[in-house]
Amino acid sequence: MTLPPGWAWTTLGEVATLVGGGTPSRERPDYFTGHIVWLTPTEIPKDRVAVILDSRERITEEALRKSSARLVPKDTVLMTSRASIGYVAIAGTDVSTNQGFASFICEAGVHNSYLAYWLWANADHFIEKATGTTFKEITKSKLRLFAFPLAPLPEQRRIVAKLEELVTRLDAGVAALKDVRAKLKRYKAAVLKAASEGRLVPQDPNDEPASQLLQRILAERKAKWEADLRARGKDPSKAKYVEPKPPDADRLPELPSRWCWATLNQLSWDAGYGTSQKCDYEASGPPVLRIPNIVNGGFDLSDTKYATNGNALADTDALAPGDLLIIRTNGSKDLIGRTGLVRETFDPPHFFASYLIRYRILDLYLAAWLSAIWDASSNRRKIEQIAATSAGQYNVSVSSLNRITVPIPPLTEQFRIVAEVERRLSVVQELEGAVAASLARAGRLRQAILKRAFEGKLVPQDPSDEPASVLLQRISMSRSEPIAPNSSKT
Repeated sequence: MTLPPGWAWTTLGEVATLVGGGTPSRERPDYFTGHIVWLTPTEIPKDRVAVILDSRERITEEALRKSSARLVPKDTVLMTSRASIGYVAIAGTDVSTNQGFASFICEAGVHNSYLAYWLWANADHFIEKATGTTFKEITKSKLRLFAFPLAPLPEQRRIVAKLEELVTRLDAGVAALKDVRAKLKRYKAAVLKAASEGRLVPQDPNDEPASQLLQRILAERKAKWEADLRARGKDPSKAKYVEPKPPDADRLPELPSRWCWATLNQLSWDAGYGTSQKCDYEASGPPVLRIPNIVNGGFDLSDTKYATNGNALADTDALAPGDLLIIRTNGSKDLIGRTGLVRETFDPPHFFASYLIRYRILDLYLAAWLSAIWDASSNRRKIEQIAATSAGQYNVSVSSLNRITVPIPPLTEQFRIVAEVERRLSVVQELEGAVAASLARAGRLRQAILKRAFEGKLVPQDPSDEPASVLLQRISMSRSEPIAPNSSKT
């Protein structure tokens, strides 16, 4: 990149002294009872260049002396260099850090905020150069060699002032967008809560009670069981049908008139886990849906893998309309139990992976109702209560999901509620998409602003400014001067 007149290329090691950090011994709790600010990377915001004045833990002077932590002065530029790389802040007071930082003590004539914004803008480059197996780290020796575009000091100040003006305005816009996103999330939750409690549309006293619908569903469930036995050459009269256990309605909240409670087991005729077949993007077998394919109660097929051995999959395991896929295991508590409803026949036939559970709901309209209210807060609480944890993973099973209780309205009321939920949430989804697109544009705009700043295109040059080359000479001479005994110079 060609620099503007008066600018000069240099390296980070030429314009700043790089200092590392360390952690005092945790075997000495008294080390963490002092007054010295001691930072870890988790305390540095990702989305802005912050001024840091305090820390969650403070250490003693003895802890500082007996560890590799260093006290760096106010105005030092702090950058995370391990695991989370490229988060940048400015010390608002004297601070120390753990080993996850590279701290830049700027030479005279180098504006610390100018350096901080440049580091922030180049985080991706630092990540590319990072190495490590357990976690990535960029070393201070690598950082010192990074080429750095130095502007004349007055222009550095003008660039910083303009950046802070533009970034502040952009941050305000981003904050407003995030507030809209939060309000949409709350509105969606309110819609689902009202739907699951019978408050979204009016009840009709002429509707057939849901209890009668449930009796027909239970009869159909048994008929499916009998038909399955016959298909396998068995006599249903010689087998014992186990009725699904009903919920204890006395222990559940009161429902609107003509509604009833049911378990997920009562409403389905089959439930089971998906295939453990190995899948790949380039395989020639049938498509296999996975956790990433479940989005907003439906499916995103843009990230589909295929079975490597399609012959091992039974036709009866193919997905069909009315199938409710439930995420059964994941490291994210928010994802566990989320669903996708199969509404139409897949062509070609699609299957599903072992991290999912399929419930074959007995009625497609009932399946649409379950899908519509599945993410209501009351149901999410039930899912989270039954989710077991092991080795950082959340898990639900068929046996635990079978006991999940759901409210069932009369069939015609289901139609009305589902239609209203879909109408309202389609608007929410459209608005959420617009907000997400605007946030993405804001991110790109931020990068464009930073790019222009360090190309010398954000503010005008002033030919009367002292050239950066002269500034560099002065820095070089200052660094080559011998340090007197007992000098405090770093």
